[in-house]
Amino acid sequence: MHISEGVLSAPVLISGIVLAAAGTGIGFKKMDYNSIPQTGMLAAAFFVGSLIHVPVGPSSVHLVLNGIVGLLLGWAAFPAILVALILQALFFQFGGITTLGVNTVIMAFPAVICYLLFAPLIHRKPAVSLTASFACGFLAVFLSAVLVGLALISTREDFFKVSSLIVAANLPVMVIEGILTLFCVIFLKKVQPAMLPKDPSLQPKASANHPAGSSQR
Repeated sequence: MHISEGVLSAPVLISGIVLAAAGTGIGFKKMDYNSIPQTGMLAAAFFVGSLIHVPVGPSSVHLVLNGIVGLLLGWAAFPAILVALILQALFFQFGGITTLGVNTVIMAFPAVICYLLFAPLIHRKPAVSLTASFACGFLAVFLSAVLVGLALISTREDFFKVSSLIVAANLPVMVIEGILTLFCVIFLKKVQPAMLPKDPSLQPKASANHPAGSSQR
């Protein structure tokens, strides 16, 4: 899913840097002190999982894990994925420095989208929770593949065939990631439910007369 150096045009690279900076800024703002260890752990999982890759044209096919990263971190997926990409580029020449912004957006933006879509569903009935977990992993990789295609097509229109090949090549990865995310959610529900997003139905609601944060006398 990483795009190599020297492929994208300057406007696409600049757009990626701007969007990645905005997303990372929001991620840092929403990250609290207690979530730093979890963020670091998931950044490490992303780092290791995506190192084993198969080159496909100017990109590659590999495990992404952005579905589960997004589900557990929300907007903090941006800084987590950015740090992992920087380390991969520096130590293994995987991806590139100039493409850091674009590659971050490609993998972190779908993670946030899936968090917003599926985090409220994983505490529902088992059938809904399992379906949402699988869909989270599947859709995250699908959206990342589509964003790779859009980045390539925005650079050169004749990259359309390569973009289609990348999406098709990632179809097995989408299914695998859906299954991995499903089993991760099942496992965490049993052993460490605190790592999962909070159940909105269990959050305290402010009343009209006594807003949250106020005390009765």
